Amino acid sequence: MSLLHLVKVDLKKMTSYRTFWVICGLYFVTLGFTTASGMEILKWIAGKFQDFGSEININRIPLYHFPDIWQNLIWVSGLFKIVLSIMVVISITNEYQYRTLRQNIIDGLSRWELMLSKILMNVLLSLMSVGMLLVIILFTGLIYTPDLAWADIVTGSEFLLAYFLEVFAFLSYALMLGMFVQRSGLTIVLLLLSNMIEAIIKLNVFRFGIENSFGWLKQFFPLESITNLVPLPFPRYAFQEIQDSVSMVAVLIAIGWAILFNYFSYLRLKKADI
Repeated sequence: MSLLHLVKVDLKKMTSYRTFWVICGLYFVTLGFTTASGMEILKWIAGKFQDFGSEININRIPLYHFPDIWQNLIWVSGLFKIVLSIMVVISITNEYQYRTLRQNIIDGLSRWELMLSKILMNVLLSLMSVGMLLVIILFTGLIYTPDLAWADIVTGSEFLLAYFLEVFAFLSYALMLGMFVQRSGLTIVLLLLSNMIEAIIKLNVFRFGIENSFGWLKQFFPLESITNLVPLPFPRYAFQEIQDSVSMVAVLIAIGWAILFNYFSYLRLKKADI
């Protein structure tokens, strides 16, 4: 069966849920408003300081200037991937609840094809996010960058590929949780608490003073590896050193986890009584 047909099968199921349209709309509207209007919000805040006799020239801070804008907006956009992941959770848990997975198998799909359709849907959602973010970055960057140069425009654009991997890996994680838990409410709670749970685990692993020797192991934690794809950029405006490029080590670790998430999901689907 063709990949396009598998995408159509899963897309038809997802678009039949009203929740899909609500969450998609919420995600893209919030993402677009937050990233595209950020400079105007900062100018408004700076204007409030002027009312108290303090003057802040926000234009001197190159938040929306090429090449800084790539890492700045992509890092902020990464915060919203949780919204898409909730939609993925609701989609897969609804399939268990309404037995649409069983119906797909009766209609001739293999379990691997079902899994592949889920992976392709996550790829599609990730590409849609990347496409929208690319338009926003180019549009706002061209408006606010005072001296445009081609080298500045393309420098840092590799963060867009890191963002695609960040979103896809996290959606794969959400899919795995949904496959194993199969209850939307509980899965969403676990998803929202995942970073805190991982932080507690790391705290307990390294609490005996071994972080100096084994601190490098932190980058191999699943959610940590996804976060490391786009490092926090804003400390540079406080004259602190940051990582302003994509780490290939982080990319390889995140790819490894994305593969494992989908593999575990397939094993669960393969053995599940649906």
